[in-house]
Amino acid sequence: QLRLVESGGGLVQFGGSLNLSCAASGGTLDYNYITWFRQAPGKEREGISCISASGTNANYADSVKGRFTISRDNAKDTVYLQMNDLRPEDTAVYYCAAKSNFVRTLCSVTSLPGSMDWWGQGTQVTVSS
Repeated sequence: QLRLVESGGGLVQFGGSLNLSCAASGGTLDYNYITWFRQAPGKEREGISCISASGTNANYADSVKGRFTISRDNAKDTVYLQMNDLRPEDTAVYYCAAKSNFVRTLCSVTSLPGSMDWWGQGTQVTVSS
């Protein structure tokens, strides 16, 4: 059973940066793509970035494109989300989720939350204005 643990959230000022981590245990991420989701109070959970199992392909939602960068270290079974130029509207609980996929070059930022196979517990990101 794959277990995902997010870390790196916190309180940051407008324009600041955070680097989230998603560490896997109990299995390998070698055949999983990872999607970062976020959920703000009163809003639906939305996918914001994904990275393929191979690490060669990544996609971003328009709301974070150019500000967030996803990466992964398969040797450490860890995926990162570097978030720069943070804004109050980025305030949310951030989750990483894994989806088994033997096509290691694919990922989807529009995956429905219900389609993902494993989830982390989430980490809070709060951006003050």
